[in-house]
Amino acid sequence: MSQQLKYAVFGSGSWATAIVKMLCENLDEVGWYMRSVYTKEHLLKEQHNPSYLSSVEFHLEQLKLSNDINEMAEYADVLIFVVPSAFIHSELQKLTVDITNKTVVSAVKGILPETGMLLGEYFHDSYKIPFENIAVIAGPCHAEEVALERLSYLTISCADQKKAQAIADVLSSDYIKTKTSDDVIGTEYAVMLKNIYAIAAGIAHGLGYGDNFQSVLMSNAIREMKRFIKKMHKMKRNINNSAYLGDLLVTGYSTFSRNRLFGNMIGKGYTVKSAQMEMSMVAEGYYATKSAHILNEKNKKKTRLPIIEAVYDVLYEGKDAKKVFQKLTDKLD
Repeated sequence: MSQQLKYAVFGSGSWATAIVKMLCENLDEVGWYMRSVYTKEHLLKEQHNPSYLSSVEFHLEQLKLSNDINEMAEYADVLIFVVPSAFIHSELQKLTVDITNKTVVSAVKGILPETGMLLGEYFHDSYKIPFENIAVIAGPCHAEEVALERLSYLTISCADQKKAQAIADVLSSDYIKTKTSDDVIGTEYAVMLKNIYAIAAGIAHGLGYGDNFQSVLMSNAIREMKRFIKKMHKMKRNINNSAYLGDLLVTGYSTFSRNRLFGNMIGKGYTVKSAQMEMSMVAEGYYATKSAHILNEKNKKKTRLPIIEAVYDVLYEGKDAKKVFQKLTDKLD
């Protein structure tokens, strides 16, 4: 892999916009697929995304924009998918181009709800892409801070470390530091799980719990994450690395976190539907909660996941958040 390869981003949300901005720091041309014709036309006219990170102005000569997913898949060598997990299956059903020899990068923060599979697993099974051609982008990194060019960190995971480094190089800049990892499955699960724990942190805040409880919640969350990932994919990893613990902390504490915001509204008494309607962005943790619950139920020997189960009970079983979290406090240490 080299910087001469063509890159394309699929998606038009805040994280997709941030990734396009990062790529534009290093590449002469970046492909960008978006479903919305309006978003494309607005970008061509006003040089910014009308709905997300509108402060970021792009040089149009650097962008190859398209509303045709197949055109963009044909164009690029490296395909970076940043479509919300709830919608990516329907988007991928439009794909007719052979992408077997492409490098696929997941920046999707969740499991495909229709399949219960990680995006990397799905691309391997459905599109016959070798695992060494599949990579994952993890944080800790908020799109809003990328827009402000505040120092941020990314971890690129791929079984092929040369590919991981090549992707890391095109995302690096004065304000983006990158590292690589070979824990593709672990980082993809971590990216999913951190959003569930951010919802838990938001619910706790909405219920009136303070910083003392939040610190205990996050301490327990990283250990719970370690148990979950180890059950799903056993390999040597340091759960305290930034791709796991760092990403968890920034998602759980930051005011930019949509999942924390979603949880906060639930804690304050919003119904799930009303909280979703009020938010302009998708809270990936809502879908991830159900996926994590189902995956754990399928295990012959279930993993102890008190935080995930508490969030599941509130979001999917309709249980009272105050009562559920009162019980949760006795399960944490």
